[in-house]
Amino acid sequence: MKKLIGYARVSTRSQQADRQIEDLVTAGVRRDDLYVDHGVSGARTSRPGFDEALAALQSGDTLVIATLDRLGRSTQSMLTFAQQLREKGAGLRVLNLGGGDVDTSTPMGSMMFTVMAALAQMELDIKRERITDSVAKRRAAGKDLGGRRRAFTDSQIRSAMKLIDAGEPATQVARDFGMSRATLYRRIQQLPADGS
Repeated sequence: MKKLIGYARVSTRSQQADRQIEDLVTAGVRRDDLYVDHGVSGARTSRPGFDEALAALQSGDTLVIATLDRLGRSTQSMLTFAQQLREKGAGLRVLNLGGGDVDTSTPMGSMMFTVMAALAQMELDIKRERITDSVAKRRAAGKDLGGRRRAFTDSQIRSAMKLIDAGEPATQVARDFGMSRATLYRRIQQLPADGS
């Protein structure tokens, strides 16, 4: 009997797959035939939920995903995957692709999948290019790139200590220096005793 096998993926543990799952169930996927990966990047070749979904596919079955990017990051990997499905005798259905759903078991669906996979790759490449360009411009302008905060010098910690000794609230001093109160107290305890 032909089955619909659903697959959903979110890249971080804090994200929820509820919307994807709802779309898959609405499309006719039984909850018993749903496989989900939490906190797994599309760039990874091994994804436990994805591997289970593929293992569950039989000839005549269809893998159903909400959006094309749930499959992977590169056009080549998506096209290779579509070919593997064809060889297995299984189809692929993408629910939200270009305003409608695409089924690779039809010639038109297969062609649309190929075109959309290429467009998804192009979009990712453009996004990477923009990020790289933005980082280069910020570096050239000497701007902060974010990331881990710089370490505070012993001199700065001593200055903070003097403010606290003069009656300033420790919480406010820590905030003014851009650190938490706990960090400030920890750094005060770590100061060398000789005052150098």
